[in-house]
Amino acid sequence: MKSEKLEIVKGSGNVFRDLGQKNADDDQLKATLAAEIIKALDRDGLSVRGAQGRTGIAAADFSRIRNADLGRFTVDRLMSIINRLGSRVEVKIKVRRAEAIEHGMRA
Repeated sequence: MKSEKLEIVKGSGNVFRDLGQKNADDDQLKATLAAEIIKALDRDGLSVRGAQGRTGIAAADFSRIRNADLGRFTVDRLMSIINRLGSRVEVKIKVRRAEAIEHGMRA
């Protein structure tokens, strides 16, 4: 078996950025919020219908969140859903120069 040398590349911490997505920071934040919504549903043992009954938000929206189909959601909407589930969002902002992020990716 022939051995191939692999290049190790350190990720940026944002998989969407690493994959070259246009709105990487927004997509990362949406994914993080969606994960918290799923945690809340699982913690409370809520089905999508149960979540609809508790929040008034369509069961189809909870299905989309569970399936990571987040294109229809804004960050505001996801935060609102978290709030309706009885949790609160705390945001910490860290701003770095884009060049520092791009150059710091290679390990």
